[in-house]
Amino acid sequence: MDVYIGVDVGTASTKGVAVAADGRIVARAQVAHGTSNPRPGWFEHDAETVWWADFRRVIGELTTDARHRPAGLAVSGIGPCLLPADEDGRPLRPAILYGIDTRASSEISDLAERWGTEAIVARGSVLTSQAVGPKLLWLSRHEPEVFAATRKMFMASSFLVHRLTGAYVLDHHSASQVSPLYDQRTGSWDLSWWSEIAPDVAPPPLAWANEIVGHVTADAAALTGLPVGLPVTAGTIDAWAEAESVAVRDPGDVMLMYGSTMFLIAMADRPLTSAHLWPTLGVRPGVTCLAGGMSTAGSATAWLSSLTGADFASLTAEAAAVPAGSDGLLMLPYLAGERTPIFDPQARGVVAGLTLAHTRGHLYRAALEGVGFGVRHNLAAMTDAGVVPRRVVPVGGGTTGDLWTQIVSDVTGLVQELPRETVGAAYGDAMLAAEVAGLGTADWNPTVRRIEPGSSALYDSRFADYLELYTSTADLVHRLGTSV
Repeated sequence: MDVYIGVDVGTASTKGVAVAADGRIVARAQVAHGTSNPRPGWFEHDAETVWWADFRRVIGELTTDARHRPAGLAVSGIGPCLLPADEDGRPLRPAILYGIDTRASSEISDLAERWGTEAIVARGSVLTSQAVGPKLLWLSRHEPEVFAATRKMFMASSFLVHRLTGAYVLDHHSASQVSPLYDQRTGSWDLSWWSEIAPDVAPPPLAWANEIVGHVTADAAALTGLPVGLPVTAGTIDAWAEAESVAVRDPGDVMLMYGSTMFLIAMADRPLTSAHLWPTLGVRPGVTCLAGGMSTAGSATAWLSSLTGADFASLTAEAAAVPAGSDGLLMLPYLAGERTPIFDPQARGVVAGLTLAHTRGHLYRAALEGVGFGVRHNLAAMTDAGVVPRRVVPVGGGTTGDLWTQIVSDVTGLVQELPRETVGAAYGDAMLAAEVAGLGTADWNPTVRRIEPGSSALYDSRFADYLELYTSTADLVHRLGTSV
């Protein structure tokens, strides 16, 4: 039986699936890994021991059944990232991760001053910690020896593609997040700006995520067990592969990715601009998107679990017994700064309204509600920018229980359509691999349940409080942060 393999490198684990031609998952694999945090605001992955080693382990588990013949492969990964490499594609340092890594704040300001915010936004997105261009500039300033040896730059997906096929390529969607060096208006690199930041680094050739860019080489086959000549697509960033997995493709479709962070993607019918979100290209020609990302979501609940010593099942049961509004508790879930829509890397978590009567269940529910308010904040920014949510699809590990998704629907007032498979980006990768082979995937992942919102009157009022809590505490929190 032919199978289509998808592998996704996430923040905390690498996942893979092998999928039959009818969309059935016939094999799954997952390998947990850590994220290095060598300094405050720095987040890194080692490409050899995390990305490549995890990929090989996952592939080994997915291909143990000899009855399953790999017929196509697509990969995705966290991004946008910056992995500097030499001419042969050998990593020169650990990869600098996406927007949770805030080391390049000075470079963001310097580039905005050099080229002007208006000119930068005209090419795509306002510069934030999500942008790769400032991280290249940071590398040149702070690690000049590494930068001097850098000839190629990779993200997680493009690094795996290079290891498998030898191709040096980046998909258009990922490139659209190499701000401000990619021009979304023309769909190409801005070589004049690139040469100012990284003149000795070759801009990777561009392809669409659903294009075959190479085939598994003999060397890669020997290391992975994959068949020589297996077609490999360009791949993309994980959240967009996850959107593919649940057919979020049409204007007004919105994906909510419940993970360590919360990520949102809204599909648009035309190019849009926003000072509070990330406009990007989609994974297919002619598709544009607005994206948003919260720095902490599931990681905030994991922190509470670790802090209290209680497991998730206990905390969830206790939080479910707490009424909406958490008996007067309100939490800003900015435990690692915040990305959209406030773009404040110095933001920090705030819990307001604590009394001696509050329990860990109250805190846990307040955290879930805080993430819900953050989702509503992002959706409001998307509406303001021109995308009114029409269909909302939840994905990711946080959808496995009912409480969190119900809270988000209650807070936002929106129905969420839960698909059969929420395994995520790896399933979307397998879809892309199957489509390249000529298979239809429209029926692979149907909706199995609708999460209907309850009464939102209390949450409407509390959302206004949530917005005020940030504005009224931001200056104080920033001052406190400078003393650490």
